Amino acid sequence: MRSNLAIWDSLSKPTGLSGRTNLYENPNQHTSPRVILQVSLCNFTEHNMGDSQYSFSLTTFSPSGKLVQIEHALTAVGSGQTSLGIKAANGVVIATEKKLPSILVDESSVQKIQILTPNIGVVYSGMGPDSRVLVRKSRKQAEQYHLLYKEPIPVTQLVRETAAVMQEFTQSGGVRPFGVSLLVAGFDDKGPQLYQVDPSGSYFSWKASAMGKNVSNAKTFLEKRYTDDMELDDAVHTAILTLKEGFEGQISGKNIEIGIIGTDRKFRVLTPAEIDDYLAEVE
Repeated sequence: MRSNLAIWDSLSKPTGLSGRTNLYENPNQHTSPRVILQVSLCNFTEHNMGDSQYSFSLTTFSPSGKLVQIEHALTAVGSGQTSLGIKAANGVVIATEKKLPSILVDESSVQKIQILTPNIGVVYSGMGPDSRVLVRKSRKQAEQYHLLYKEPIPVTQLVRETAAVMQEFTQSGGVRPFGVSLLVAGFDDKGPQLYQVDPSGSYFSWKASAMGKNVSNAKTFLEKRYTDDMELDDAVHTAILTLKEGFEGQISGKNIEIGIIGTDRKFRVLTPAEIDDYLAEVE
C-alpha cells in the first residue's frame, strides 16, 4: 500500500492544460484528498475522544476497560445528599440528610431510610425513584426466603441478592445502571453488620462508611473518630457530628434521618423528637 506522502506527491503533479489532477482517469491509481482527510479525521477523533465515545453504551467496554455508564451512575450518587453508616460494638446506625425541594412539601411524605425486614434497614444516596425499585425487590426476596425457610434472611444473603439485581442492570441491553448506592444495616446471628452496595453490583462490609456529595470530608471525619469498641449511643453522636461537618444551614430533627438497630434485633427510625435529644447531647 502506498504511503500518504506518496499519494499526496502524485496528486500534486499537474496534468493537462488546466494544471489540475484528473482524479477520474484511473481510480486505482489515485486516492481522493477527501477520503484521505476523512481517514485522518477519524484517526484523530478516535485518538482524542478516548472513553467518551463509549459513554452511551452500557454493554461495551472502553479501550481502558471501563463501562462508562457505571461511572456516570457513580456521579449521580456523588451528587446526592450525604448518607453514612457506623457499626458499633452492640448495633448499627445509619443516618442521612433529608433536605426538601420546597418548604411546601409535606416532610412526613419523604422518608429516605426504609425497613427491609424487622432486623434490616437501608438508606440511599442518589436517585430516589431507583432506590424504591431496589427496596421493593429486596423486600420480596426477604419474604420469599422467610416463607421457604421459616426464619429471617441473613443480612449477607439479602445484600448479595440486592447486589445481583444491580449487577444485572450493567450487563443487559436496553437498560441503565441504578443511580443509587445503598447502605444496609442489620443484626443477625453474626452480630451487627453494615454493607455498602454500589451501582456496579459490588458490595463490601464496612466498619463505617459514607456516600453522597460530602463523602470525602465525611470519611475523613469517620476515620478520626471511629473506634472498634464504640457503643451504639456514641455511634449516633458520631453520625450527627459527621453530618454537621458539611451541613448547610441549621441541623435539626426535621432535616436529617437516623435509623438504629441494637441487640434487640429490631430496626427502627428515630423520631424527630429523639433526634433533637441527641442533638442537644452533642452541642
